[in-house]
Amino acid sequence: MKKFIAVLLMLTLVLTFSACAGGGGGGAEPAPAPAPAPAAPSDNSGGGLIKVGIVNNPPSESGYREANVRDFETVFTEANGYDVKTFYSLTNDEQLNAAKQFITEGVDYILLSAAATDGWDGVLSSAQQAGIKVFLFDRMINADESLFEAAVVSDMANQGNLAVSWLTDQGLDAYNVVHIQGVMGSDAQIGRSTALEKAVGANDNWSLVVQQTASWDEAEAKKIVESVINSGEKFNVVYAENDGMARGAVAALDEAGISHGVDKDVIIMGFDCNTWALEELLKGNWNYNGQCSPFQAVVIDAMIKALESGSALAEKIVISEEKGFDARTITQADVDTYGI
Repeated sequence: MKKFIAVLLMLTLVLTFSACAGGGGGGAEPAPAPAPAPAAPSDNSGGGLIKVGIVNNPPSESGYREANVRDFETVFTEANGYDVKTFYSLTNDEQLNAAKQFITEGVDYILLSAAATDGWDGVLSSAQQAGIKVFLFDRMINADESLFEAAVVSDMANQGNLAVSWLTDQGLDAYNVVHIQGVMGSDAQIGRSTALEKAVGANDNWSLVVQQTASWDEAEAKKIVESVINSGEKFNVVYAENDGMARGAVAALDEAGISHGVDKDVIIMGFDCNTWALEELLKGNWNYNGQCSPFQAVVIDAMIKALESGSALAEKIVISEEKGFDARTITQADVDTYGI
């Protein structure tokens, strides 16, 4: 009996030693303690994701903006490694407050399409002091380049220059222009307005019948043109700073029985290259459309990923390549390729 108990005790010790050794070839070394479970992320930690705050104009602003918002929503996703918060407003003060909140929340990056060009120095300085990198997209702002990491934008001044150059080439005896502006103070409005204003100032046969903002709104643009029609003032050009406002202007012309488009009474000019707007050119109902690319998200994503990997950016400012379209030369292939 004593012999049986001794054998049993020996077997127990052998089994216990084998279990402690873990069977991993480590001999008598103790098994390492299990790694502690990772701490649960805080509300804005993103669980290891790159934290991004996007400040943009609302998709309801225009067809362009709808495409722009959709572009960023497609690229900046959790599946692509991002924890994203977005704020939309056409008001610069509201955008400034949103950017300040993103700084307080400790995002890694702020992506900004500013409602207005001025007023951003303080916020950008605060972001820089907090170690937050700022990317501009779509529009430039009036701020020192040292305050933002990079910009992927359109050249709004070039858009205006291309449009006015095309209009000049039409060789009209007189240019009586209804000028419908976008949100005042925005980079797009400034660029597209400045070129036209320079042409009016430099040519005796150019005049502004009316110059008024519709803040990118189609219905407001329609009211502006209706007012001009009712006043009896003669005009032969509608220079609308986006497609939606051009469409509103055309609606007023149609109701008044005024012809427009190729070889008609009124030249129609718009910007952004919405597919439906380019189709109006193809039909000859409009005359000119200036391209404004809404696609910046992929470029910024690549830039952020480069910074995250420790690489330097090759370019500080990336300008989207854009052009204008003439109703007399546009093709269906152009509509299919460039329509948004």
